[in-house]
Amino acid sequence: MLHYQIEFDDYRQHLIHVTLRFLADPTQVLSLPTWIPGSYLIREFSKHIESVRAYDEEGRILQIQKFEKNKWRLFNTDHELITVEYDVYAYDLSVRGAYVDQTRLYVNPACACLGLEGQEDKAVEVEVFLPDELKHFQLATGLMAKSLVKGRYTLKADNYAQLIDSPFELAEQTRFSFEANGIPHEFVVSGKHAMNAARMQQDIEKICATEISMFGSAPFSDYTFMTMATGNSYGGLEHPNSTSLITPREDLPKADEPAEPSADYQRFLGLCSHEYFHSWLVKFIRPENFVNYDLNKEGYTSLLWIFEGFTSYYDDLILLRSGVISQESYLKLLTTQIDRYLQNPGRAIQTVADSSFDAWVKFYRQDENSNNAGTSYYNKGCLVALCLDLGLRLRGSSLDALMRKLYKNAQNGVQVNERTIFDLCNELTGDKWLEQINHLINTTDELPLDQLFPEFGLSFEVKNDKSLPFGLKLADKPEGVVIQQARREGAGAKAGLSAQDVVIAIDGLKATTKLVEKYAKQEEMYTVHAFRRDELMTFEVQAGGSELTEVELKVTDQAKAEKWLKAI
Repeated sequence: MLHYQIEFDDYRQHLIHVTLRFLADPTQVLSLPTWIPGSYLIREFSKHIESVRAYDEEGRILQIQKFEKNKWRLFNTDHELITVEYDVYAYDLSVRGAYVDQTRLYVNPACACLGLEGQEDKAVEVEVFLPDELKHFQLATGLMAKSLVKGRYTLKADNYAQLIDSPFELAEQTRFSFEANGIPHEFVVSGKHAMNAARMQQDIEKICATEISMFGSAPFSDYTFMTMATGNSYGGLEHPNSTSLITPREDLPKADEPAEPSADYQRFLGLCSHEYFHSWLVKFIRPENFVNYDLNKEGYTSLLWIFEGFTSYYDDLILLRSGVISQESYLKLLTTQIDRYLQNPGRAIQTVADSSFDAWVKFYRQDENSNNAGTSYYNKGCLVALCLDLGLRLRGSSLDALMRKLYKNAQNGVQVNERTIFDLCNELTGDKWLEQINHLINTTDELPLDQLFPEFGLSFEVKNDKSLPFGLKLADKPEGVVIQQARREGAGAKAGLSAQDVVIAIDGLKATTKLVEKYAKQEEMYTVHAFRRDELMTFEVQAGGSELTEVELKVTDQAKAEKWLKAI
């Protein structure tokens, strides 16, 4: 067994002290992952490791040599009991790293626990020690845990892979327990908040039960939601039997939360639904090359449109099916997805399969050109899932049935490759799907929503909405109007205006966002003065040609619509 001891005595300096004890191989290599499963970016966690030291059984100092950015080597230590100590700087308030201060101790072991190459399959024990003044903190984790003494916890993992995919939090927490389809769940919230716990429990129970019922069973025996409430942070990361969420506190249900959830609360419920769905799709059903992660380098796949896209389709649909939101609210959420897709000029540049493959270099590295050059495997993947679901239902099946096929295959050890969705659609309907699916994922042609929606009693209309002046995304700042993004086809970009430019005047008047919007609605040529870096530049901009699309989605036949929206 590998034994980790984790101490937080220096939490005020945001440091974690880690002690690792193990029987070493002759030449033992220790390494830290460069990325965390579920978040496809090389994060270089090892940059936060400090003061690595090694000792033998007698306490003598051993040489430990760093030879790669995330790897250390010990020499001539065959079967010796070795102790390695180091500190980890932990001040990353996200779901992917570690964060410690006087209010919260949060650790993703992927960024804090060195692993032993060649000993990854050994059982793991982690002892966690709290300083006296923080011993009132409560523990939340998906790992098996026990506490025999206040302020000291023992966590157990079957192997290193389970350890690094199981974060834990110690903090003052609001929490409640419930069962969904007989499976125990914990819901934990830390940070300052005024959550209506009774309402949260009522809604999350329905969501969890609906997802389990759709698949027929769950790939976990217990589940923990860990939520950090903040001012404006947002995100989530899935784990096999837990999820870490971070949310604006305003998104949590309020004491007077209306029967139909507010837009803010719907956003949080969608986040919970999304990460919970990943317990099946990502953590259990995986791309073939994700069965055994290589956490030292990128793991490329062109299938994230399935794993993130399908999940993004179901997260809001589950809210409807569970009765947590109304059909009207669901169609508004879907309309927002379609608007986002149609307002993304990069959809004509990059396919959703290419977007999946390029996640490592593009999705988590957004810049001012991202919207012009790329599409989102979350957003377009969601609409690809919608098209597949509607197409399957027209042929007597559904995406629900396909998901259950994927789940059954994974239970039998068969995972997802480039042919899987094609083959399962053929199997479910008896039809050949090569052309249809290729059209959806391997071309930049428009999705056939206008053809599919009428078959299910919905009218689908795309209108023009002049809401982006001169094709520019703008923000008022003390120094002027800052251009955050310039759409390539917009009048501003065609005139030479660029992201980061600071507009100071238009038509001889001091620029404000409101004034720029006013002039953009008129069919005239205007002189715009702007600073690029510290140089004043002049641009002649033609107004009247910077239109965005806006979708209107209406139910015209409720009976037909229900043939799509219900679970089958």
